[in-house]
Amino acid sequence: MSLGGSAKTMKILLIEDDVKIAAALRRGLQGEGYLVDVAVDGDTGFWMGSQGGFDLIILDILLPCRNGFQVCGDLRRTGIWTPVLMLTAKDGELDEAEALDTGADDYLTKPFSFIVLLAHIRSMLRRTNRNHHETATTQLGDLRIDPLQRRTWRGEHEIQLTARQFDLLEFLLRRSGEVVSKQEILDGVWPFDFDGDINIVEVYIRRLRVAVDDPFRRHTIETVRGAGYRLTSDTTSSARGQTEQ
Repeated sequence: MSLGGSAKTMKILLIEDDVKIAAALRRGLQGEGYLVDVAVDGDTGFWMGSQGGFDLIILDILLPCRNGFQVCGDLRRTGIWTPVLMLTAKDGELDEAEALDTGADDYLTKPFSFIVLLAHIRSMLRRTNRNHHETATTQLGDLRIDPLQRRTWRGEHEIQLTARQFDLLEFLLRRSGEVVSKQEILDGVWPFDFDGDINIVEVYIRRLRVAVDDPFRRHTIETVRGAGYRLTSDTTSSARGQTEQ
């Protein structure tokens, strides 16, 4: 199971002090087409992560010099928002909570299979913009978001969104002008192990329209019958399309 296309250029920083585990993970990830750098202590990992250039950081908690919580928190405080996948202890609910509180984007409980690790990595990378040099604010017409502060505006009016609504809007903005299917939205926005009804996407699209389109008489979220949805800057269209059959 190898990666295709641009995924082969994705670069991962692995911060893991167990040399054997780090070597095994590095070999496996390189076999999947990722570029992998390794740090075996928290101070080195923080320094490498703070230099930028990584698409993802895999971060163990128990590290010498500086533990994983400190590394993640310090990276966030210095303005580094590279996605972090934290490796937590078995049955460590407090570890998982602290991982998220310090700024981690996802966590994986040890022990884990390599296949599950890959699923987490793919899910996180799908939700992440590859270009680290773009500005923090993403905009389409008078609709704009700040991914770092997770805020949304129409013109000068700020819109309050739930976490899932914001993730959905950000995904559509990153793919603006493209038709994206329900499955693509589900893969890019929902957790990788979501096993519910795919039509949940319709529900959230409807809620998002109520929040960002209807109050401003805009029709930016379009339905493309039988194909999916498209975010467009054309706010003058008289109809947003019909619901998929």
